[in-house]
Amino acid sequence: MCNWRNFLTKILIVIFLFFLVGRCVSNKEIPHSSGKNSSDLKFKTPDCLIGFTEFRTNLEGGRQTNVNTMRAAVVKPDGTGYRILADELLQGSRMTQFAGWSPDGKIAIVGCGWKSPEAAKWEEENKQFRHIEGSATYDNYLIDIATGKTTNITAVERVSNYNSALFFWPDDSTKLGFNALIDGISHPFKMDRDGRNKIDLTKGSKDFTYGFNASADGKRIVYHRDYQVYIADADGSNAHHVNTGEKFNFGPQWSPDGKWVLFVCGEQNIRCNPYLVRADGSGLKKLADRGGYKGAIEFLDVYDFHEGSSDVPVWSADGKSVFYTAIVGNAVELFQVDLKGRVKQITHSVDGTLHYHPKPSPDGKWLLYGSKREGVRQLFVMRLSDYHEHQITNLKVGYAAMWAGWQPIIKKH
Repeated sequence: MCNWRNFLTKILIVIFLFFLVGRCVSNKEIPHSSGKNSSDLKFKTPDCLIGFTEFRTNLEGGRQTNVNTMRAAVVKPDGTGYRILADELLQGSRMTQFAGWSPDGKIAIVGCGWKSPEAAKWEEENKQFRHIEGSATYDNYLIDIATGKTTNITAVERVSNYNSALFFWPDDSTKLGFNALIDGISHPFKMDRDGRNKIDLTKGSKDFTYGFNASADGKRIVYHRDYQVYIADADGSNAHHVNTGEKFNFGPQWSPDGKWVLFVCGEQNIRCNPYLVRADGSGLKKLADRGGYKGAIEFLDVYDFHEGSSDVPVWSADGKSVFYTAIVGNAVELFQVDLKGRVKQITHSVDGTLHYHPKPSPDGKWLLYGSKREGVRQLFVMRLSDYHEHQITNLKVGYAAMWAGWQPIIKKH
């Protein structure tokens, strides 16, 4: 009888301990699936959206097979609120890419493209693009975030079957800029907000012109023509060549105050470093060294004849510094450099980590970027006050998130 009572006593003790442990576990914080830091309740991210492109990276069949899976999407900086944009555009092997925002953040810019299997096969065999009419299309859509309404703005008074890099003209939201491919040559265009009155800003040029953007006051433009940087008036006149002595000059961007132009300079797919030049073309200087980084991130896990996506430096929100990526050992790290050349490394990673595409938030308090870790390209945000990092996406092997951008938020008074 005593043995039976001892047995029951032990059973009750085990049940009590099990209940106590269960209570402790149930009260423990459970990390959010998007990242290890999301359980930090003090990590309050901005109340906005982040646009990006999600896609497959390891499908057999070449570059275009994976590109066809691209989908423009949005997510909040805390990793919630994920959704695909304009999924009605995804018909007949068409893909979509996030490309930017309107100044008020109410409109997302989305590129939508299609390429025939025959053109894709030709590209793989010849290792170059084939965007001829009838074999490929690419247009820019304006997506109303609140209503979901889509408008194909480059199809209005069409000038090309292949149009890309749409942006709202600074200081004049009634105008838009974009690039159009005409007879195999890229031309920068300016047009009205409704897509009409398209103006070729390099009309008659036989040089491939890309990397086109306008200064904050909308009065000047900058672009690279056959990989040489030019600064011009908004109508394309008075173009001035920035002579660096190098064959590869790429991705020019105006500083927020319009006093400087930032771009990369060096040898294509070998090395390129951030350079600055004043708005009048004077004061050319190398700002930092990227440790031999070629300035491109491979976005596929299969062979890509185009050798990846350009990874260019960007201005800080206040224009007093520049964020960029550079090689350190066997990793690609994030750096910040001021206009006097003082450098600060802001990530310190394990071997094999590849950071890419840094983008500061409009208020300058956060940094959005991509990072390839354990073979997967995910999105992260960092609080610049203490360099605390938070993972936004939680993709599986064989998927990637890239080309992200902050939604501007206009505060209500």
